[in-house]
Amino acid sequence: MTAIIKVAMVGVAVCWTVAAYSIWKWGPGLRKRLVRCPEKKLRAKVLADQREAEFGALRVVDVKACSLLPPGRPDCSQRCRATL
Repeated sequence: MTAIIKVAMVGVAVCWTVAAYSIWKWGPGLRKRLVRCPEKKLRAKVLADQREAEFGALRVVDVKACSLLPPGRPDCSQRCRATL
């Protein structure tokens, strides 16, 4: 009986670990993305800020950095958010 309880406890710990990793990996936060800039017509690496829009859905709310612009906050219209 104690072996079954230990197996069940390990199984629950593994499930919690997988759930926590999934939220950390694919949940809200800053994510590096590749997009095509609609203004300069070039491929750009951006740092997108994803937030939870409604239950189970993420939406990009801001672009924190872009490889086509100098370091710092982008001063463009950020139309690339529509493609993220």
